[in-house]
Amino acid sequence: MATPGAPTSVQRGIVKQVLSGDAVIIRGQPKGGPPPERQLNLSNVTAPRLARRANPNIEGQNETKDEPWAWEAREFLRKKLVGKEVSFTVEYRVPGSGREYGIIYIGKDTTGENVTESIVAEGLVEVRRGGIKANDDAQHRLIELEEAAKNAGKGRWSKDNAHLVRDIKWMCDNTRNFVDSNHQQPLDAVVEFVRDGSTMRVCLLDSWHYVTVMLSGIKCPMFKLENDEQVPEPFAQEARFFTECRLLQREVTVILEGVSNLNFIGSVIHPNGNIAELLVREGFARCIDWSMVLVSQGREKLRAAEKFAKERRLRMWKDYTASTPAIEIQDKNYTGKVVEVVNADAMVIKTSSGEFRKITLSSIRPPRLSMPGKEDESPIKDNRRIRPLYDIPYMFEAREFLRKKLIGKKVNVSVDYIKPANDGFPEKTCATVTISNINVAEALVSKGFVTVLRHRADDDQRSAHYDELLAAEARALKNGKGLHSKKDPPIHRVADLSGEVQKAKQFLPFLQRAGRCNGIVEFVASGSRLRIYLPKETCLITFLLAGITCPRMARTGPGGPSSSEPYSEEALQYTKELCLQREVEVEVENIDKAGNFIGWLFVEGVNLSVSLVEEALSMTHFTAERSPYGSILFPAEENVKRKKLKVWEHFEEPTNIVVVEETERKTNYKPIVVTEVLDECQFFAQHVDSGPQLEKLMEQLHTEFSTSPPLPGSHTPKKGDLLAAKFTDGNWYRASVEKVSGGKAHVLYVDYGNSETVGSADLATLPPSYHSLPTQAHRYAMACVTLPKDPEALVEAKEAFKREIGRASCRERV
Repeated sequence: MATPGAPTSVQRGIVKQVLSGDAVIIRGQPKGGPPPERQLNLSNVTAPRLARRANPNIEGQNETKDEPWAWEAREFLRKKLVGKEVSFTVEYRVPGSGREYGIIYIGKDTTGENVTESIVAEGLVEVRRGGIKANDDAQHRLIELEEAAKNAGKGRWSKDNAHLVRDIKWMCDNTRNFVDSNHQQPLDAVVEFVRDGSTMRVCLLDSWHYVTVMLSGIKCPMFKLENDEQVPEPFAQEARFFTECRLLQREVTVILEGVSNLNFIGSVIHPNGNIAELLVREGFARCIDWSMVLVSQGREKLRAAEKFAKERRLRMWKDYTASTPAIEIQDKNYTGKVVEVVNADAMVIKTSSGEFRKITLSSIRPPRLSMPGKEDESPIKDNRRIRPLYDIPYMFEAREFLRKKLIGKKVNVSVDYIKPANDGFPEKTCATVTISNINVAEALVSKGFVTVLRHRADDDQRSAHYDELLAAEARALKNGKGLHSKKDPPIHRVADLSGEVQKAKQFLPFLQRAGRCNGIVEFVASGSRLRIYLPKETCLITFLLAGITCPRMARTGPGGPSSSEPYSEEALQYTKELCLQREVEVEVENIDKAGNFIGWLFVEGVNLSVSLVEEALSMTHFTAERSPYGSILFPAEENVKRKKLKVWEHFEEPTNIVVVEETERKTNYKPIVVTEVLDECQFFAQHVDSGPQLEKLMEQLHTEFSTSPPLPGSHTPKKGDLLAAKFTDGNWYRASVEKVSGGKAHVLYVDYGNSETVGSADLATLPPSYHSLPTQAHRYAMACVTLPKDPEALVEAKEAFKREIGRASCRERV
């Protein structure tokens, strides 16, 4: 060890930076902020000069190269001193410039290693011979060490002169190409300068590029230029000092991940950890979304570190207040089965306790009517009603993606935040949904079906996997998927047949011939009423289950609101869970007068009508007798009847009462001809045995009125009159006036039973000779028959009655 020099005051500090082989920056201990700094040059030695970049603000200044052994000298001191505690003495100060020269010792006192002697012994600097004092042992010691280095051929005194002169690239011509060419590979580097806590200048050791790197995913307070002065933002100086203490002139690994203007964005990894994570954890930096997508590793650690700093209100977060309401532990994480997908960003989940919860996927925005970059264009060319599922670009594709992936499947739900009610919109529970460790929202974003919401920097209401969502969106944007595609969006032309009777009649023959058609249940209105989308036929229909009658739901009609029947809600939920948004098969048999299709529905091979009957949630309809599934429906109904389940809970077996008639009842059948069929299973008929008399009477009446036509308007009709009325076939018939209004009379043709409104010009007085024959149209009603109360069944019964006896020859028994 060298002998200490002349007694001078010994000072202590920590080496912050090595400027060259003979100059260092020493700082003191921090007290309430960044400590003071001073530059100290090694006395009595001269080191080779390092390369210097040309200053564009100084005219005529040129770039310089490394002098031989300049880099080796600087590196010798850097590796030996940076970050270490040293003691030093100042031997002299240059007047005017104030530059200080002295001796540095490693350790807390002057007994440590003399740095000047060590670098001279390595042959990396030259001892200045001028001004050497004869009585200064320290200076003579330096000369002896230099001579020994010369004799040993060390450093700059070596004969082979194997020194390193760097080929420095101060600028990078194509930053994007440079990032892509390195493929996010770790690059060895030395941090040369720290501009602020998250921005630094590094030297890449492999290529000798000097580049500015901004830490990806975070941002520290900066220094703003105001009136030619740098004004620090709160905690800017502390953040820079924090980074300098740990990284300045340390060997690090740099991963270049992106570019911003001429600067690189990347991660700087020290052997002791990621500086970005430390800055955030200590409250010196915040996470920023736009560059978080570029982080190649450790996004979740950065978010966790920010959360840690926020909860403890460290530095930047000293005034932080959480914007997200607290969520109960039992409500934050749970599992359940997806029973419905609502458009592209929400779903209904049935929990293990049987509760239904609607949740919205966190931090994503579903497709909109106008696509990004095409706000002035709309797929709706006319003023027709907008159907979001089919008219909004990629809404149907997004819904189908979720439907096929999730419906009926068990998922894990992690609630991220609750968005309070606002602007008429209800409160939303926003969560992350995963299935088989796949984030559903991330999968949607990567397909380009939805976009990611941009949150404010101070907004905590975001997905716990927000960075993965941003990264997925960046990939979708780069690959031009979905909403980010330059192609025209897919168009879905779907014919909605609900309530369109004429359209439904046109489709009916095709659906009947098609047999079983594939469809998707879009909505369930009741246990037996559904809306189904048929992809192949590109139509949307209202479908009624054949062969059964389900309890009716509460509804508001012309007569006011009606209450729901027992077990209507249970039937609705059963049908929903079994087939809502499932792929089904339908067999269309017929339509009703409102244009609703009637038929059979199969989900995974199960006949829904039969299943509802077996669950005692519906009753069989009389039309099931004519169906091919009646043999299944009726035994199933009998089984639940006996057990008195649900809709049959009040069922009582009918008692057989034997009635003994005292005398045998005689039956007397008369042949009739049905001439007019009325509602409520009533009709008019003529007796066959009086047919000849009626024909003779009609022949005489027609002859008389054709040869001697009555004077138009000669007869003034009155209610109850029996007169002659001219029918649409041009002939006159006997008629009875039922109502007179506005010069016209509503008449009943008494021999046939049909009615008509006739003008006064087509009415005439009936001669008395035609009054003798009784009226031949007799009105009858079906005995022992009660019509069903259900409106749809009532319509079917009436149509069947008209079809069976209309204009037919029958026998009647009164």
